[in-house]
Amino acid sequence: MIELTSVEEARIFIQSPGFQPAAYRDIDLRPLTTLIEERNFGASLFLGCDLERSSISHLAAGGAFLIHDIEDFSFPIHRSTLYSPDELFQGFDPNQPDAYRQTRDYQIYLEYVQAGRQFSESIQVTLAQRLHDHSISEALDHKLKGRKVVAIMGGHGVERRSPEYFEVARLAQLLTQGGYLLVSGGGPGAMEATHVGAYFATRSCEELRKAILQMAVRPVDGKPNSEYADPDWLHRAWRMREAFPIPEGHETVCESIGIPTWTYGHEPPALFASHVAKYFANSVREDGLLTIANYGVVFAPGSAGTIQEIFQEACQNHYFVTEDRCSPMILMGKDYWQNTKPVWPLLQQLAENQMYGELLYLTDSVETIVRKIGSFRPELYVKPQG
Repeated sequence: MIELTSVEEARIFIQSPGFQPAAYRDIDLRPLTTLIEERNFGASLFLGCDLERSSISHLAAGGAFLIHDIEDFSFPIHRSTLYSPDELFQGFDPNQPDAYRQTRDYQIYLEYVQAGRQFSESIQVTLAQRLHDHSISEALDHKLKGRKVVAIMGGHGVERRSPEYFEVARLAQLLTQGGYLLVSGGGPGAMEATHVGAYFATRSCEELRKAILQMAVRPVDGKPNSEYADPDWLHRAWRMREAFPIPEGHETVCESIGIPTWTYGHEPPALFASHVAKYFANSVREDGLLTIANYGVVFAPGSAGTIQEIFQEACQNHYFVTEDRCSPMILMGKDYWQNTKPVWPLLQQLAENQMYGELLYLTDSVETIVRKIGSFRPELYVKPQG
């Protein structure tokens, strides 16, 4: 079933010879009232669309399915596009010390917590959240079509002043310059560094370093590995983004997608992503984030969440879950993954005699990672027939 997401698309389709049942998502269709009431739409879907009452009656009588937004929530149930950071940070005042708590993103998080998180007893809440997440997945699929996607995973505790943060940002900058679309879990730490790197794709390495240093000065009482809890964490990022705007006309070159979740809504999402696919269901978000990375996943140092993602990605590769293909898995940090968190030996053993074993790499070198991803040929790593 074809999906339509703009009034002009809908107008052309309804008037076309190929008119048939379709899905209309998040469109103000009131300008097309006369046209709509002249046609039989059959079992078409109307998701979050604005319609005149007479059109609603006409469509329902003809067998169409209409699901409207529920006004009780701060989030829309049906979206045709991903969020922008400015949408989620609506209400942020850089002159206020606790400004994040005034944002739309934080208000949605409070609603989520008050409703019982993922264990809400309200069918209205759970249905609204599932429909919201479905629309985010649809919008994400549309955005990814035809793109070479690389994911960078890593800990939220990586501080901006650390060498690891700069290395991740530099890696993301180089990959974005090479035509790859970078995605991450959309939170702080290594995730934020991913989007900072992509954001600076049209600038020099030195400008990237200078901008990161501008954000890196922490309060004297800041807790180690919890920089996102600093009262000025978002303020520093906001000021840096204002000081280094993306050059006009280069917006698409600097694209990246953050994929966070309100499950961890106490952590603000990354400000530097151009698009944000934010979910309520962390399981859908987590598995989907790894699945879309058709050109590989880089694992920077991290803790339980990152380790879970390593073996989740290994499972996808092991059983060819993702479109009957496997893709590179690159662990960034030899000492960390061999000694601090000795995942590498087990991963090698797991991949022994498996096709994806050829795609496992352990390195400290940003340039090596760029080269390995650049040399990957997905058509060579498909599931054997039979």
